[in-house]
Amino acid sequence: MAVFHIQPHGRLQEWVADENGYFRDEGLVYVFTSGFDMGVEKRAKGALQVKHGAFESYKENDGSKGPIRSDISCACHWAVSRAASEKAGHLYRDAYVVTPAAVMVRPDSDIRKPEQLENVPIAVGYHSGSHFTTIQALEPFLGPDRIKLVFMGAPMARLDAIFDRDVEAVTVWGLSYQILEQLGYRRVADATFTITFMFPMDTDPLDVEKYMRGLKRAQMEIDLRPERHKKHYLKEIPERFKDMVDVRLFGTGERIVFLPYSDAAFAQTQDWMIKHRLFAERAG
Repeated sequence: MAVFHIQPHGRLQEWVADENGYFRDEGLVYVFTSGFDMGVEKRAKGALQVKHGAFESYKENDGSKGPIRSDISCACHWAVSRAASEKAGHLYRDAYVVTPAAVMVRPDSDIRKPEQLENVPIAVGYHSGSHFTTIQALEPFLGPDRIKLVFMGAPMARLDAIFDRDVEAVTVWGLSYQILEQLGYRRVADATFTITFMFPMDTDPLDVEKYMRGLKRAQMEIDLRPERHKKHYLKEIPERFKDMVDVRLFGTGERIVFLPYSDAAFAQTQDWMIKHRLFAERAG
């Protein structure tokens, strides 16, 4: 029987399903692989921009998110749907995730309204959720020519950037959002967005369904008794940040919604990316 490789996403559900035996109850033989952001060393102060993100990882690794095999992983629905449209892997259609996210500034910043972010460099990840959601969140307040993005790698690297004052603002989501929120960083604009699941073409769809049934049980368990499970966040936070926060004060973070990511949602997402020319360099 093939081993199913699960890449965690900085959330609680996979860890709860593992601890409570939900995956094993489904007959899933699995291992956890290194997450996209865990183990990333501290970003050097003043480091150059990184134009490589979730979409590129899927394209380069045939539906795995990174060079280490992942039979299931997650990224923003923009990156996953684009990768699926280019046949890099399969978009799982029967569930999606909603993650809290925000454009945030330091506690001592003078920026308090989205309009004050005009031409202010905002740290995001290239072709990843923070890239796309920042544009979507700020468009009601600023024209596209007044939104200035700088691409600074994975979420924890962007925490390094704002801690080191390399940037004035950063878009964070999920776990990185909760870290900054607890440290008193200020939300200037909400940027909550949708995440979807991707699996490689050669992954057994029956194993994907076993995994999803385990997650569904885990979501209910988290909904009922969240305080029991927040300890698992420590498995996803790099060592350099662990002493800064108390995970018992965190919220439940990403929430899995067991409803279809429909054809209409897929088409709307593709149209939005085309309109904004976010992959214009790949046109033609």
